[in-house]
Amino acid sequence: MNKVRKIAFFGGTFDPVHDGHLEIAQKAVDQLDLDRVIFIPCRRSPHKSDAPGAEDLDRFRMLELATEDRPWAEVSDFELQRPPPSFTWETVRHFKEIFEESTRLFLLVGFDQWESLPRWKNVETLAHDVEFIVVGRSRQPEPREGYRAHFIEGNHPASASEIRKDLKGSRKASWLHKNVSRYISEKDLYSSVR
Repeated sequence: MNKVRKIAFFGGTFDPVHDGHLEIAQKAVDQLDLDRVIFIPCRRSPHKSDAPGAEDLDRFRMLELATEDRPWAEVSDFELQRPPPSFTWETVRHFKEIFEESTRLFLLVGFDQWESLPRWKNVETLAHDVEFIVVGRSRQPEPREGYRAHFIEGNHPASASEIRKDLKGSRKASWLHKNVSRYISEKDLYSSVR
């Protein structure tokens, strides 16, 4: 009998990708026995008014560098190829058509995203298509009727906005994969962003 594949989507701006992102994905792989996590950088989140600090291609490349030593990780430019804003239900539907019908699909979200789900576009469609993996920090997420959800703990201190501040101030940023740190330095990313 064939093993049912488990694939999780992990979307975001990843501006830049940091150790906290990687730790969360690794915990999801370990705790839910996932076969793959697909990192999907978005052009612009419909829930954020400001554009990312790094260009699309740079954020994509940093994700490739950060995940190249993780056999379960993949990076997709699907949302980068589409006009903004990015809607998660459309992305999931695209991939759902590619995978075998028996594949179990998951969506990795943080506590804040879990709390805001009722405001997402076509959330009922999304809830039908995926099981949610909710990362709680200081507060434990509450189950929600009609949603299949798994809860994992995530307390990594990394923050993309703090990393960008450090880089703008010419300070060495913590919590970056060494190849990502080298790439940022070589390309002089974030030295002049907010």
